Amino acid sequence: MTELGIGIGWRPEIAEAVEGLSGVDWVEVVAENLCAGHLPASLTRLRERGVTVVPHGVSLGLGGADRPDPARLAALGEKAVALGAPLVTEHIAFVRAGGPLTATPRLEAGHLLPVPRTRDALDVLVENVRIAQDALPVPLALENIAALLAWPGEEMSEGRFLAELVERTGVRLLVDVANLHTNHVNRGEDPARALSELPVEAIAYVHVAGGVERDGVWHDTHAHPVPEAVLDVLADLASRVSPPGILLERDDDFPPAAELAGELGRIRETLTDAAPRRDAASGGGAPRGRAVLPRPAPAERGPAAGTALLIGAGARVSGGPMPAAPASRDGDSGGARQRLGLAQASLLSALVAGTPVPEGFDSRRLGVQSRALAAKRAGVVAKVAPELPEILGTDFRRAFLGYARSRPMTGGYRRDALDFAAHLLVAGRPEDPAARQRLTRWWEDRSGSRPPGRATRLVRAARHALVGR
Repeated sequence: MTELGIGIGWRPEIAEAVEGLSGVDWVEVVAENLCAGHLPASLTRLRERGVTVVPHGVSLGLGGADRPDPARLAALGEKAVALGAPLVTEHIAFVRAGGPLTATPRLEAGHLLPVPRTRDALDVLVENVRIAQDALPVPLALENIAALLAWPGEEMSEGRFLAELVERTGVRLLVDVANLHTNHVNRGEDPARALSELPVEAIAYVHVAGGVERDGVWHDTHAHPVPEAVLDVLADLASRVSPPGILLERDDDFPPAAELAGELGRIRETLTDAAPRRDAASGGGAPRGRAVLPRPAPAERGPAAGTALLIGAGARVSGGPMPAAPASRDGDSGGARQRLGLAQASLLSALVAGTPVPEGFDSRRLGVQSRALAAKRAGVVAKVAPELPEILGTDFRRAFLGYARSRPMTGGYRRDALDFAAHLLVAGRPEDPAARQRLTRWWEDRSGSRPPGRATRLVRAARHALVGR
């Protein structure tokens, strides 16, 4: 298993700071923010210095009911090759629902949503993971996510769910200790129990991040310092196994480089303090549950360098045979996919389209999640289309949240930005003529067409009124 060391999430806003930090062995980059043929100069310089770069995907939705999109898989694989990455990572989550499988409108969450820990969901996830493994040129590791809500009728703990996923696919794990803490606060789950049930020998690396608690709900913001509670979970994990890699995540409200360095220092101290407990438990030998493999020399590291994974008999090893999957209850995944698809579409529709709360869900917590999704959607649109908040000024956020309440996202964020602008123009907004003219030009430049005229607006308004009855 590749030894990564101590790393930090690379983001354009802190690219210069990351390059200047000492003791950074590797970085992780959001795969969807990269173009394989035009890597940022900062990443190129880091790679030339021998710093490993790992692409981290957020849009595959392997926990969704549909099979993985071949184009998304191909793009992720191309980025892994371009970066010379030893592995790629994604999430155990669903990010979209609906469509032909359920004969319902296709909806995008714009966020990572939890998969129900049921046999149906596990059967579908196993098949999706295998499809991804076969398509990707390097090994895949999957991350446990933070959740604001829990599915009713779950059949397994998080640790057991992940352990069975590893047993059936040989996939590696990206263990996010901040997410374990989040689920402790929000769902009453015990991080120690999850760690005790995990196959620690399958851990590829670990995420550490900060968040904040509001009204008894923990928000995994990645915009706050790492709290002691998260470092405590890291210490527990490090007392059980020596992780091949640790990575500090920060996605917003970026602090000065000195503060980032201080956070990395606290992570190193936590690992150092936990080592004696681990060594004592293992009798001074190799860490418990850990296959110790030599780290390849820098010159040997290609896309597939250092990718062997030893996790027990029957598990998949990179380049080896795929283990036979236990049969699902239906003999295939078709029935499980449809049941999962209907459940996920119902939940996502309640979150982003205002339909009734599905039976068994906590309506208050679902409301918190719904507001969080809308707020994140507004924030991302402001980043991908920074001209919109510039044109609309302080009215941008209020206008976007009003738009989002009745118009769920059906495509990506750039499409969402265009649809939002068109929505404003159809309504004759903004009221300031100069701002409306600027917004019209912005929309025309990016959509390749003219905004609808008055007659078209009247027809659309009438149609919307009829549909809404």
